[in-house]
This record gives sequence, structure tokens and C-alpha cells, in this order.
Amino acid sequence: MKALPLKDIKKELNMLSHQDLEALCLRLARFKKENKELLSYLLFESADEASYIDSIKAYMDGEFELINRDSFFYIRKSIRKILRNVKKYIRYSQNKETEVELLLYFCEQLKHFSPNIKRSQQLTNLYHRQIALAKKIISTLHADLQYDYNLKLEELNH
Repeated sequence: MKALPLKDIKKELNMLSHQDLEALCLRLARFKKENKELLSYLLFESADEASYIDSIKAYMDGEFELINRDSFFYIRKSIRKILRNVKKYIRYSQNKETEVELLLYFCEQLKHFSPNIKRSQQLTNLYHRQIALAKKIISTLHADLQYDYNLKLEELNH
């Protein structure tokens, strides 16, 4: 089965009744966990972005505490999992300020992680890639926000 372009899907959705749209949304939510998470974000959390950011930061704190520190193999695997989930939550929001805030918080957690990430080249590279991504996104923001986030970046670089 071939997926149709969004333009065609949008035309078809405009022709449906309210009840049919509701049924389609609920059916979509049943099939994929990500669809359900996205609908949950859009319906319940998108109105209060600050609490959404706080909940993701709390998630990160909890996950960093649970990391198995026996070897760098397990540490890398866990940190990549955390980053993958954070990027998924960023995709739900599609807000650049949220993205920068979460990436900087992730980097801050990684920098203060024990054992030190400098003992693993892969973790150091991951850290620098996320810093570079944050810098790139910061450059697209408003000047006042750029200044605030650049101060946080400087703290992370020292």
C-alpha cells in the first residue's frame, strides 16, 4: 500500500464529520505508542510548555540516576537512549526554545556525569555534537534569547 501525499489527505480530512475525525484519531492512537504520545502532548501539554520542559528534565534526571556505571559500554548505550527519547519529545513540541533548553540541559547533565565522559571518546564526541547543534539553533532565535543561551553555552564550555 502506498501512502498518499499530505495534500490529498488534508482534502479528505476536510470532508469528514467531527465524529469521523474523532474515530480516526483514536484509531491512530491505538496503533503506535508515538502517535498516542503526540496526541497526549497536543491535547494536554502543548498549552503549558514550561511544565512540559520541566517534566522532560525530571525524566532525564531519573534516567541519568538509573544508568549502569559498570562499564562505558552500558553508559554509552543508556545515554544514547536518553538522547533518542529527548529528541522524540523535542519533535513533538517543534519549538526552538524548547529544543535548545532541553539540549543544553542534556549537555549539562552529561558534563557533570560521573564517571567523567572524557574517558570515553564516543561520549565526548556526542557531547560536542549536541553543543554544536544547540549553537546552530541558538543562532536562529531572537537576540535576547541568543544572549541568555550563549551564557549557558559558555558555562558548559568551561
